[in-house]
Amino acid sequence: MTGVVGSCLCGQTTIELASTFAEQIVCHCTDCRQTSGSAFSTNVLAPKKEVTITGPVKEYNIKAASGNTVTRVFCDNCGSAITHLTPAFGDAQAIQTGNFADFANIPISVELFVKDRWTGIAPVEGAAQMQRMT
Repeated sequence: MTGVVGSCLCGQTTIELASTFAEQIVCHCTDCRQTSGSAFSTNVLAPKKEVTITGPVKEYNIKAASGNTVTRVFCDNCGSAITHLTPAFGDAQAIQTGNFADFANIPISVELFVKDRWTGIAPVEGAAQMQRMT
């Protein structure tokens, strides 16, 4: 999956990834749940230099439990979550994979913040289970 392109709900914001990904991450933290409007978010950590975002976006900064500022980027028109950045990720950023049809077939390797997982959601078989982000 090289050069894969995804888009927000309205199609005005596109995301192009130059990287290949063999696995993705599920996050159950409160911020990811609220950003996705669901029980969790699905993400990959992509090197910033390999991500191209085109179209109208807005940013929202929030303090994480770690004390780090997390910058959430979303489409300015439809509000779809696109990415989030934090110093904890170094030179990478979390890209929300729900904006890419191709990620439906990429396995989940890690679940983060499982302490916050909804009781009706079973653990992903074979995925590492982390209480928080390390």
